[in-house]
Amino acid sequence: MYQRLRRTTVAAAIALSLLLATRGRTETGDIAILVLKEHGVGSPSLAQPYVDRFVALAAKRNGWEAAKGQYLSSRSAASSFIKTAGPHYGILSLPAFLALREPHRLEVLGRVASTLAGGEQYFIVSKTATDLAGCTGQSLASDHTDDPRFIERVVARGEFKLANFKLIQNQRPLQSIKQIVSGEATCALIDDAQLSELQRVPDAADIHVVWRSKKLPPMTVVAFPSAPAAERKSFQSKLRDVCDEDGRTACAEVGIYALESANASDYAEIVTAYGR
Repeated sequence: MYQRLRRTTVAAAIALSLLLATRGRTETGDIAILVLKEHGVGSPSLAQPYVDRFVALAAKRNGWEAAKGQYLSSRSAASSFIKTAGPHYGILSLPAFLALREPHRLEVLGRVASTLAGGEQYFIVSKTATDLAGCTGQSLASDHTDDPRFIERVVARGEFKLANFKLIQNQRPLQSIKQIVSGEATCALIDDAQLSELQRVPDAADIHVVWRSKKLPPMTVVAFPSAPAAERKSFQSKLRDVCDEDGRTACAEVGIYALESANASDYAEIVTAYGR
């Protein structure tokens, strides 16, 4: 199971590296890219060597003077990186994109969908409850409830409020499922990547889905205002080709099944649901 979870952590890192391989050199020779994946399995230090390796390879192939990629797992760390490094591009998990979109004037350029990254659908699971009503008023474990606005407005869409439950806030992705197994929690709010791990968790065979969200868009590829217009246009035009030919194997290994251009209209529905 560890190997599969390890692949989940590096999925976004590999995507970043492949994206860098499509780029040319900026006027200063320095392209900074932010990868922000919240609620991922593992630590940024596990993913960073993959980023560094592929960035170095891309720099060598393209004759860049310098290129830097940074994998982070929290918005506070990302905000510091944005302030100090002035990145041109980013790959952001959906909640982070919605929270940072207006403050940093992000422009949607593409999307990265992976079977391992998670976050495209959310579920409430239980061993004893048979429906959502059975979880109401009971303990709900999750590592996602640190962003109530995203959960209530985008995920739940009015079907429930977090105040309806006795929340158990976790940090580790699989901790919530284990708490149902132990009886510490009645229900758990998990994402699709966590759901796929159910069969690998000991004594979790009786855990079942009692509620599911609508399917959500995948991670976003965005441009920061620091990226010149001509550069970002070229960057966006090459996204679809990243997983072809030389990049095909690397994409398959981390479960990337879609890496393509996108625009604001592709995320308009969830932006409206999230609100200002």
